[in-house]
Amino acid sequence: MAKVTFREDWCKGCGLCVEACPKKILALSKTRLNSAGFYPAEMTDQEKCIGCAFCATMCPHVVITVEK
Repeated sequence: MAKVTFREDWCKGCGLCVEACPKKILALSKTRLNSAGFYPAEMTDQEKCIGCAFCATMCPHVVITVEK
């Protein structure tokens, strides 16, 4: 199983990772703000992650790390 981690304080909430995820298991938080005042991306179901790293590839701020 793949492990996805986010550097939430760097996330600008652009949503590119959310759109890139083929499993649709990423979302922008609706309740938490990071230190920069953005709603960061978060994993909604880690068990379904296939480790494709499309999210990390699309992230312009290098916020996401995918480990297999």
